[in-house]
Order: sequence, then structure tokens, then C-alpha cells
Amino acid sequence: MGLLTGLLTFPLAPVRATVWAAEQITAAAEREHYDPAPVRRALAELEQDLLAGRIDEDAYDRREDELLDRLAQLERRERPDERRRAP
Repeated sequence: MGLLTGLLTFPLAPVRATVWAAEQITAAAEREHYDPAPVRRALAELEQDLLAGRIDEDAYDRREDELLDRLAQLERRERPDERRRAP
């Protein structure tokens, strides 16, 4: 049955390959989107900009709040709420 199934479904091989590639691209994009490292780098760069005088404290505070909110979202995603795991 394996050989027969393989022969009959052979024309669908490009479709299966396309679906597999799309799944791999989606997984890579999700890993990149939910990676906290770029947010931490942006926070460090923001602090350097403040210390170098390229931005004022108001702009720093606004952008820092945005980045910290994003970092908190990422951390919540990594660590689900403990209450949800309770029996």
C-alpha cells in the first residue's frame, strides 16, 4: 500500500513541499518576532542616545515605556500565567 499511495500522491509533492516551506518560514518569523534580544538592544541604544545628548528625557521616557511594555509582553508569552497551570 505504501508504494501505491506514494505513486498516487506523487503529483501532490510540490504542494506538500510548498506547505512545508511555508511552515518553516512562519516558524522562523515567529521566533524572530518574539525574540526579546532586539528589544533589549534597543533599550541599550536608547540609553546611549540619552547619554550622548541625541534625545531629550521626554523622548527617552516615551520610547523606554514602549520598549519595556514590549519586553513585558514577550516575557509573559515565555512564562504563561502560573494560575493557568494549576490543577
